[in-house]
Amino acid sequence: MAMDAKIKTAAILVIGDEILSGRTKDRNVGFIADYLTQLGIDLKEVRIVSDDMEAIIDAVNALRAQYDYVFTTGGIGPTHDDITADAVAAAFGVGIDHDPRAMAILEAHYAKMPGADFNDARKRMARIPFGADLIENKVSSAPGFRLGNVHVMAGVPSVMQAMMDAIAPTLEAGSQIESVTIDTGLGEGIVAGRLGEVQKAHPGVVIGSYPYIRDDLFATNIVLRSRDQKTLMAAKLAVEALIEELKDQQQKQF
Repeated sequence: MAMDAKIKTAAILVIGDEILSGRTKDRNVGFIADYLTQLGIDLKEVRIVSDDMEAIIDAVNALRAQYDYVFTTGGIGPTHDDITADAVAAAFGVGIDHDPRAMAILEAHYAKMPGADFNDARKRMARIPFGADLIENKVSSAPGFRLGNVHVMAGVPSVMQAMMDAIAPTLEAGSQIESVTIDTGLGEGIVAGRLGEVQKAHPGVVIGSYPYIRDDLFATNIVLRSRDQKTLMAAKLAVEALIEELKDQQQKQF
């Protein structure tokens, strides 16, 4: 598998006081990270900001300038503190109003719900920045939107996941990252120094060490990641050879 000429990068912006206070536990970052990995898009940064207009504007502008794709979650509901749409519009310097497409979607949705009034609060969910494309929501109808490289999604996990499914075909994907895990059976301190030598010799592979405790054994898993299968296998052989060498050295000490 050849290496991509240009790897696409992404960031996630989580918006909401409830996340920062701990009242709500984030369930979206992990899902989006897995989703992007499967698409071959590198997630480089995750930020969490409060329901503060300037904080959202600053984060959106910083992230959209640095990465190919930005995915936001939270703050596009019907309540007064759902200000993400307004903040994104301000970040891009465009206006915002009730979008006829979104209004039609929501009107049809609430018409099917006996006793549900399409009131002013619910109409807030149809406020879309000028020039944005809608992101379909098959769960609860209220759409997200895409403006430039920023994809604005709901914070409710089931809705966000449906929106990711709608977004995926529009993203420029790369080759998937493949990974190999090696259980060394050795402590991280034993392998850490020499592991740097392997990393230097195999720059096309990302090598990480992850300590664990199992049955009173303090040891380390080595995880290797690369988009190139041949490069990955070469690094794997190098790590395995290193582990054997270190184990032999340990045995000679006893």
